[in-house]
Amino acid sequence: MLILAGTPIGNLGDASTRLIETLRAAEIVACEDTRTTAKLLNLLEIESRPRLIALHEHNERELAAEIAQLASTQDVVLVSDAGMPAISDPGYPVVRACIEADVAVTSVPGPSAVITALAVSGLPTDRFTFEGFMPRKAGERAAVVAALGDEPRTSIFYESPHRLAATLEGLAAAHPDRQVVVCRELTKLHEETVRGSASELAEWAREGVRGEIVLLVAGAEPGAVDEDAALVRVLELQSKGMRLKDAAAEVATATGLRKRDLYEAALAADRIE
Repeated sequence: MLILAGTPIGNLGDASTRLIETLRAAEIVACEDTRTTAKLLNLLEIESRPRLIALHEHNERELAAEIAQLASTQDVVLVSDAGMPAISDPGYPVVRACIEADVAVTSVPGPSAVITALAVSGLPTDRFTFEGFMPRKAGERAAVVAALGDEPRTSIFYESPHRLAATLEGLAAAHPDRQVVVCRELTKLHEETVRGSASELAEWAREGVRGEIVLLVAGAEPGAVDEDAALVRVLELQSKGMRLKDAAAEVATATGLRKRDLYEAALAADRIE
């Protein structure tokens, strides 16, 4: 069996009893960094020494089948350096390999920076999207920022502290009044949550910010969605071979508009043509 185990994102006290028991019983642990995991085992006072297999972004696809094979005959615990594995951390290829090999996959749930940041942000939590890390290249980052113009859901990103100021400047230029939250060093000694408009936070970050960063951007107000642009997107998806109902559903999810309204508008547009 493959066991995905969540580890503390900062505060060691967040290690669950179940996590400690799982690591204490583990014979094989696939981990993002063997040194980090060895330190965690020491801090948790786990005296047993499981076999540690380094599993990171550069080798996880090559090792996925091997780890799935190991998990077919014994339990393999998979951890990242912090938080839940496979969420912007190594793990997904191994999960897929196990599923394809009919190997059971389970989890020992633990802390998640994404959900923790969302909960304390004060932004709407009923609908949200997690986009992983912001693109490193300025042009790609600008495209992501532009796409937030009609995104109705709360958007969550990881961001490097070295690029945060540039990202917030881009947000301020495109959406100056949009509410933004930066969570820094969650659960750690110097934890900080800063809230305000994109313009206000761009000014705050100008002198530099340190630590692990989660960036949250409020969704667009309902009136800000361009219905004509949404219809064009539905027709574009349909022209690429997607069923009209599916195209309307996808655009409805992205914009907050009603699927039925988009579907009927697309039918009317087809009749006019």
